[in-house]
Amino acid sequence: MSSLTRVASLVFSVVAIVLALPVAHAAGDDDIFMALRDAARRNDAAQAGELAARLPNYAIPSYVDYYRLKPRLKDASGAEIRDYLARYDGTAIADRLRNDWLLELGRKRDWAAFDAQLPLYVVNDDMQVKCYALLSKLSRGATVADDARALLTSPKEYGEACQTLVSALVEAGQFNADDVWAQIRLAAENGQAAVARRLAPLAGGDEKRVGLAIEHPVVFVARGVGSGRAERETFIVALGRAAKQSPEQAANALSMRAEDKLSAKEQALGWAQIALQASYKLAPEAATWWTRAQGAPLSPEGQQWKVRIALRNEDWRSVRSGIEAMPEALRNDPAWVYWRGRALQAAGKDEDARQLYRSIADQFHFYGQLATEELAQKISIPQAATPVTAAELAATEANAGLRRALKFFAMDLRFEGVREWNWEMRHMKSEREFLAAAEFARQNNVLDRMVNSADRTRSEHDFDQRFPTPFRDVMYRTTQSLGMDMAWVYGLIRQESRFIMHAKSHVGASGLMQLMPATARLVAKKIGMTDFDHAQVNHVDTNIALGTNYLNMVLTELDGSQALATAAYNAGPGRPRAWRSTLTRTVEGAIFAETIPFSETRGYVKNVLSNATYYAALFEGKPQSLKARLGTVTPKGMVQTEQQ
Repeated sequence: MSSLTRVASLVFSVVAIVLALPVAHAAGDDDIFMALRDAARRNDAAQAGELAARLPNYAIPSYVDYYRLKPRLKDASGAEIRDYLARYDGTAIADRLRNDWLLELGRKRDWAAFDAQLPLYVVNDDMQVKCYALLSKLSRGATVADDARALLTSPKEYGEACQTLVSALVEAGQFNADDVWAQIRLAAENGQAAVARRLAPLAGGDEKRVGLAIEHPVVFVARGVGSGRAERETFIVALGRAAKQSPEQAANALSMRAEDKLSAKEQALGWAQIALQASYKLAPEAATWWTRAQGAPLSPEGQQWKVRIALRNEDWRSVRSGIEAMPEALRNDPAWVYWRGRALQAAGKDEDARQLYRSIADQFHFYGQLATEELAQKISIPQAATPVTAAELAATEANAGLRRALKFFAMDLRFEGVREWNWEMRHMKSEREFLAAAEFARQNNVLDRMVNSADRTRSEHDFDQRFPTPFRDVMYRTTQSLGMDMAWVYGLIRQESRFIMHAKSHVGASGLMQLMPATARLVAKKIGMTDFDHAQVNHVDTNIALGTNYLNMVLTELDGSQALATAAYNAGPGRPRAWRSTLTRTVEGAIFAETIPFSETRGYVKNVLSNATYYAALFEGKPQSLKARLGTVTPKGMVQTEQQ
């Protein structure tokens, strides 16, 4: 079958599914629906009501009714909301409305209705709903301080609910000043000045002083430590913010002008603030400052970066102690399971290490692959599952939620489409259903959902679904002409766009290889594409040609290191050069990846190289080594080698 025939067949499949919805509609109804969606997002209840009335027989009535009701949620009666939830019970959009209603009930402190609805909320991923749930328990006299400490780790998501929870815990005597100052430091660490200011009076602090410490930390630190606990704590907050600009100057301020005015505990807190910011800069003094922070309570970021700096120095004793000091949930993350195994192995505790490796080696990700190699095995493709049967596929095709998802994808409403698709995945009970959903997605050319569905299996696998190779003829020609590793390029595309041809990021990157406009123009000029126009960036051939050439340029510039070049593709070439410049000796690629300061780039490098390892195993038909692909990362001027 030719490429053109395959594309025509896929387009026909999408059209057929959309036409199979209860009622076929003209494009005009879709336009009205889009306007209704926009009106609801603006909370324009009058326009939403008028537009909804023009869609009495729309193919997806649950969304018409949702967008009609959502702008009126504050004033709608409980009976009206319950009627909607009953009519569309078991659907993704009903759970979304229940989420919206729970937030409204929490704001109104209608705990009876809140408590009745909360057990019915399936997704339950809203931080504010969780804070309201603890407020409800607190209102009945329950002790919730430990649950609150475990929950309150991401101030960007707090909103009214979580800030009110902290206030209520203080009022109930379940949070003390230590808890509140920990929250203020966490807010400052995350750049949430408004949250820090609001919490300050709960611990005897001054709202304006805390704001000054966060927004003008160098000035605040220069004034020195004031008297009283609140002033000392505010000074520690300012130290952390000042260290973001210059860890060295903050360290000098603490050691020369403030240490004698602070208790041992306060000094440790100050050093922890400085050490974290120094870690983000990969400063050589970070390890020393973490040592001085011994005993200070650390945020989750602090706990992890303390270990990452020890890793960078191959201080395996500190790696082990740092991981073992983490809360259980964090300690059991595959990253820290793997690195704890390495630390135990370095201490000669080989069987304990192997036990940890075995616990994650069956997981198909970066750390599962590394653990597999520590067990003296290579990365291979598992035996393929029995192909999906016609009956299994027919059952999937009849799934109303997946059909709604396809309708949304056809309208380029990816947010709604993904919500519907993932909701149905949540309710599937067998791996065969996941494989059938992945095949259904493949047949309808929704490759990101194919990957998402196939990735969920644990015992039956189809790696052709997990690691697709669309446009392989174009990719082969392009990579061959450049002498590039096609597995690596596919691994990068899988991470960048999940093969969504018209994907566009929040910063304006476009297409399969997510090219920024300036990068696309630069590369087009360098490779002699004189007639390039940015409208071409979503053309498959052009996107792959530009993206692959750019990747090859940064690979050459960074001495052939896929780890460095992958980081450069995500964060720009200047940043990995800067991170590399802080090295004093060669480090293994896995340690370099683990200690990338940008969380997005850190995850990106791991995922791309993990993907590439599986693609190579598929292409070559033989086991592969992720460690060899990671290689080692050296200071500039030293020879790059592979990790054996």
